[in-house]
Amino acid sequence: MSQTLYKILVCVATANLAFYSCNIERQRSISGPVLTNDTKGLTFVAPPEPFIDDPMRDIISIGANSIAVVPYAFTPPGKSEVHFDTHHQWWGESPEGVIETIRRAHHSDIKVMLKPQVWSHGHWTGDYSFDKPDEWKQWESQYQDYIIYFARVADSLAVEWYCIGTEFKTAIRDRPKFWTDLIDSVRNVYSGKITYAANWDNYDQIPFWDQLDVIGINAYFPLSEAKTPTVRELMSSWDPIRRHLDEFHSLHSLPILFTEYGYLSVDGCAYNTWDLEGKVDNLPINEQAQANAIEALHRTFYPTKYWQGGFLWKWFPNMRGHEGYPARDYTPQGKVAEQILSECFKNKT
Repeated sequence: MSQTLYKILVCVATANLAFYSCNIERQRSISGPVLTNDTKGLTFVAPPEPFIDDPMRDIISIGANSIAVVPYAFTPPGKSEVHFDTHHQWWGESPEGVIETIRRAHHSDIKVMLKPQVWSHGHWTGDYSFDKPDEWKQWESQYQDYIIYFARVADSLAVEWYCIGTEFKTAIRDRPKFWTDLIDSVRNVYSGKITYAANWDNYDQIPFWDQLDVIGINAYFPLSEAKTPTVRELMSSWDPIRRHLDEFHSLHSLPILFTEYGYLSVDGCAYNTWDLEGKVDNLPINEQAQANAIEALHRTFYPTKYWQGGFLWKWFPNMRGHEGYPARDYTPQGKVAEQILSECFKNKT
């Protein structure tokens, strides 16, 4: 992205923020009481067009109190580029849509994690790597523009959490200084709580947790290969993972937030969900398996003092972007899991 285009985008966002005039009562310092152990969150899917009805009513009705807003950027396969705010994106991923979503959430007393996330067709961000130093520098420069742009948006709207990246396994291992410098740059423009969304299999290999305010984990831990494991069986599978997280929390003295968690509504959904995604259309629908997995996670971690809660992947506002209820998708909407999730949120059991 050119510097000229970047400045134009910042000016546009600033004008939009002034128009929405965030309520002064919502402003807070970095030491403000933002984190609690009661984050009952949903990952909010960006709608293709502006809202027709208030999407926050359904979120409140199931007992949720937080949403993750995800403005995607794109890295084309084989390219050291990061593109965002393009005409190819849905309205909800544009600066205008992001700002409106946050404004509506805060108006309904729903907290927000702004979570800019890079996507590549057919490629996982954890495998991002480049052969030449110049390619790394170009990608990092554009990624920083993207992250700082939305960090300014987050600060202007008093967003409670800001996530600086998601599952960059190789990039963090090979280029750690970029990430520590990026955190400093974000601190200069954003005064809320900062986290990073580590993949479940390498959260203990992230070198900069002590620079952040909360440990973020995308909690897709493989638990059971059974088609419909019981809640008790799943809790037993969680037990050694929970013990490791207990120790990890003690090591860093930081709370832990599940920046993502979730289950497809198919047979075997509590095991290697990334493998299931590629063949999901051919798998038997199993709403009970999804519901059991969600219940087991909550019953395992609610008693712990360090767990901040998490953001379920995912929730469609007014079911826009899908025709009807996606039967095998991660969303609990219209399924057995919706009632179970609501009970977990409302009763914390």
